Amino acid sequence: MKNKLLIIGASGHGKVVADIALKMNKWQSIVFLDDDKSIKTSMGLEVMGTSGDVFTHIDEYEIFVGIGNNDTRWKIHEMLETFGASIPVLIHPNAVIGSQVDIENGTVVMAGAIVNCSTKIGKGCIINTGATIDHDNFIEDYVHISPGVHLAGTVKVGQGSWLGIGSVVSNNINITNGCKVGAGSVVVKDIYEPGVYVGAPAKKIEY
Repeated sequence: MKNKLLIIGASGHGKVVADIALKMNKWQSIVFLDDDKSIKTSMGLEVMGTSGDVFTHIDEYEIFVGIGNNDTRWKIHEMLETFGASIPVLIHPNAVIGSQVDIENGTVVMAGAIVNCSTKIGKGCIINTGATIDHDNFIEDYVHISPGVHLAGTVKVGQGSWLGIGSVVSNNINITNGCKVGAGSVVVKDIYEPGVYVGAPAKKIEY
């Protein structure tokens, strides 16, 4: 393991990622890259260039994509993998991780989150503050689970989906790829088509 960490993205989500990395106490040095050249420091850490500089640091640093947007994070993560970057998993010390939980690289699990046993979480995911993911869930790659989301047991969330703050998914539910579930919505039936779903029970809306 490299003893230096480079975080791409020094704004809101990147700040939380950096805070978690600092609390993990695994890296001797933590720095940022950000395309806003006016940002020189963030969280007391240096912003030492833009995202285009990442390739000059790929051999020296572990690299984490601290960008909240699923599509952008997905694109950058896949590029980093192609070039052989070392990409860690970040887990806040106050998160609770059950037995036989598999979390892939580039995923962050934030403070107060609970991930129960026999759950698999793919790469590049965000498990946000206070979210709960019960047993035998499968969270595919590049999913964003917002703060306060609650997933019951045996739920599958498809690649690139986003579950809004405080949303709830009942047990044994499958959500297909590329879905957005609105804040506070309640999913009680399988979702087969990509789209935006809101309400209790959640229904697809056109916009």
